[in-house]
Order: sequence, then structure tokens, then C-alpha cells
Amino acid sequence: MPDFNPVDYAVPGFIVLVLIEMIWARRKAPEKYEPRDTLISLGMGVGSTVAGLLTGSLVAALYLAVYPFRLLDIGWQWWAWIICFVLDDMAYYWFHRFAHRVRWMWASHVNHHSSQHYNLSTALRQTWTGTIALGFLFRMPLLLIGFHPAMIAFCAGLNLIYQFWFHTEAIGKCPRWFEAVMNTPSHHRVHHATNPLYLDKNYAGVFIVWDKLFGTFQPELGSERIHYGIVKQLGSFNLLWVAFHEWIGIAKDVWNAPWGSKFGYVWRPPGWSHDGSRDTSDAIRERWLALQDKAPAE
Repeated sequence: MPDFNPVDYAVPGFIVLVLIEMIWARRKAPEKYEPRDTLISLGMGVGSTVAGLLTGSLVAALYLAVYPFRLLDIGWQWWAWIICFVLDDMAYYWFHRFAHRVRWMWASHVNHHSSQHYNLSTALRQTWTGTIALGFLFRMPLLLIGFHPAMIAFCAGLNLIYQFWFHTEAIGKCPRWFEAVMNTPSHHRVHHATNPLYLDKNYAGVFIVWDKLFGTFQPELGSERIHYGIVKQLGSFNLLWVAFHEWIGIAKDVWNAPWGSKFGYVWRPPGWSHDGSRDTSDAIRERWLALQDKAPAE
């Protein structure tokens, strides 16, 4: 049974790769890095680590309390690790999808999307409030099936490590067989885009097959230049504002909303409003598609 977090061992490699990409960007594309933006990403990464230390024991205790109710005793056989890794990645897909579709969860996840740059430092821009957002619930089914909490935690760590490398524009398309099965820089650039065509697509962690299976896949198109960030850009390099702005927005909306609409500002999609004065990603995409239909054919 592993007694360490694999991410801890990967951090030095993350730092080395960020430095290598910085050297590449300085020579080839200096606009890919913005010093203040990079500092925010690093600050979010440090804060996320601290938050994990403060709340990790609570989640671990909850997992250990649920584990005795498992259906099976799977054990630590080699094949169990493979199955656990695949199922954990599917659980991550659904967590990630809900994190874009439920505002309470988006308030935590939006931090990762708030940069208008896309580089390896962006991968370090992680949330401080993941436990509050209840993302840990999506791995509960694995516990009930019979996978040990330590096995799940280890596989989740490997999943996070894999996701680091594809936050880059230094790599174009990977070989077709790899693009068909695995998540790649090309696929994940789409996920970080604000273009209507690309909104809420490619939620995968490791295997892009989940998006293809569940209808959320969108390939990167050479004809559609990507714009990064969020629909309403922050326009600020204040670390605390980056970390908490959406939580503050929820609190204000709930306070000001009519009684019958208060829960909508918590559990409905980001951009929902009781009076229709704002746009969800669905509304933005539908309006864009309508414009495409009206555009004259070339």
C-alpha cells in the first residue's frame, strides 16, 4: 500500500519543465508568458498545497468511514491498480464536467481557467476551495465498489501528474493514434478556450475517450484561433481576488435575488440569472450557432 503522494515527487520535474518552457518562450514566443500572470499561477499552486494539507485529513477520514460499506474486497493485485486508474479517470471526467455546469463547483474550479495565457505554469493554478466545492464526492463510488482509499488517492495523484504536461502551446498535434485515445495539449487547449465553439468541451483528465463517449468532444481546429481565460475576464492580478471572486459573486447574487431564485445562483450553471440578463455557456453557443447559420456561404 503506498504511503506517499506521487505528486510530491513530481514537483521538482514540474519546476524544471516550466523553466525549460520559459526558455523556449523567450526565444520563440515571448508573449506566452506574462510575469504577473505566472506569479499568480505559482501563488495559487502554493495556496492549493496549503489548503490540501489543512483539509486532506478530513477527506481521508470520510473515505475511511465509507470504505467499510464496500461491496467487494478487491485487494492490491496488479490488475486492481489498472482498473482503479481507469475508473478514477472516469470519475474525474464527471467531476470536471459538473465543475463547469454547477456554479457552486465552478466557484472553485474557475481559478484554473482565469489565466489568459496557456503555459505549464497554468497547470499549477489550482483551487484553494476544492473541499468546499465537494469534488471529493465523485470518487465515493470507487470506495463503495471496494477500492481502498489509499489506492484511489495514489491513482488520483498519477492522474494529476499526467495533466501537467499538456498545458502548453509548445506542442502541436501528437500522433493520431495518441490523439484518438489520450488527452493531449491540442485537446486541452480547446478546454481552456472561451470561443463559443469550444466552451465546455474536452473535460477529460487522461483518456479523451470519455468526451467522445459522453458527447463533449471537440477537436482543435486550425481555422478557429483560441482565446484563453473565462467569458468575463478578471482584469486583475490580485491573488485573493483570483482565488475567491466567484464565491463573492455567489454571495452577492444570493443576497440580492428574489427568494424563489436564490438557490438557482448556487446550483444552476455559471451565467444563469433569474431575469435572463446574463448568458450561460449554452446561450453563448446557441447565439453563435445562429449567427453561423445566417452567415453567407463562401
